[in-house]
Amino acid sequence: MKTTIEIRKAEPNDFVQVYELIKELAVFENEPNEPSNSLKKFVEEGTAKNPRFQVLVAEVDGSIVGIALYYYGYSSWKGSMLYLDDLVVKEAYRKHGIGKKLMDELISIAKEERISQVRWHVLDWNENAINFYKKYPVTFDKTWITVKIEKENL
Repeated sequence: MKTTIEIRKAEPNDFVQVYELIKELAVFENEPNEPSNSLKKFVEEGTAKNPRFQVLVAEVDGSIVGIALYYYGYSSWKGSMLYLDDLVVKEAYRKHGIGKKLMDELISIAKEERISQVRWHVLDWNENAINFYKKYPVTFDKTWITVKIEKENL
């Protein structure tokens, strides 16, 4: 790929393309019907005065081809953290360093903001993602189990 890849923070007019990438991720993860967040709510929560999440976008020739969606959290033991919820690159643009550019920018933000930890989940069957993350000084935690209460049970 001999095209310029621009990594930047998402702007309000980017959120429709970002939302489409999240739906593409759901298909990739074999859960196409699992996303229940509406586009309207997604845009509202991402563009609010105090947004619930942030998005880095990778743009090629005016199209968003990758995203890193993250939010701020806090660990009583470690202090402030960034939680990477989604790292997605369109299939046609994978293996061109876009995921690395997004991840490196997220790490740069964490360093600049003196964040203590960047945390995320990866599916145990997603070998490509696991191998990608192994290029960073990561720890794969086998002792913690993800626990959640779904919307219908709240």
